[in-house]
Amino acid sequence: MIDILKDGSNQLAESGVDQWQGDYPSRDQITSDINNGFAYLAQSDDNETVGAIAVVTPPDPSYDTMNGTWLNNGDDYIVIHRVAIHSQHAGHGYATRLFNAVIDHVVADHPEIKSIRIDTHADNKPMQHLIAKMGFTKVGEIKGVYHPADLSYVYEKLPHEDAASKHQAS
Repeated sequence: MIDILKDGSNQLAESGVDQWQGDYPSRDQITSDINNGFAYLAQSDDNETVGAIAVVTPPDPSYDTMNGTWLNNGDDYIVIHRVAIHSQHAGHGYATRLFNAVIDHVVADHPEIKSIRIDTHADNKPMQHLIAKMGFTKVGEIKGVYHPADLSYVYEKLPHEDAASKHQAS
């Protein structure tokens, strides 16, 4: 998991994005994710580990200073953090499959979860594209949560409402 996230950090640096540079995500953060049951690995069809993701339960203090408005104001949400696909496996749709797996799991098995939240650095255009493609709505901004000068965009998805509207459309 640490190797995948370090590779993700390197990919961001190579593309000029000042996200995940320095001490985030730290070994302590990853250990905490694992100990709390938040850490998941993505595997390819041939069972090779290709990516990592953290799915965090509330409360999430990352959003305490958000400038914006939630679609769902309750504590019945999860947060996607620390998403990375190893560079050797980039461009094969694994990130989309990873997001779909989380969303599908919430819809099928967790009616109590009313929203999924995520944020990304203002310069991380590939992640912003993926988040939009997955049907998330931009709801605000946070500054200085990960590093003092950082601006991140915050997104939210109401998975059960999306599933209900898809069902009605078919």
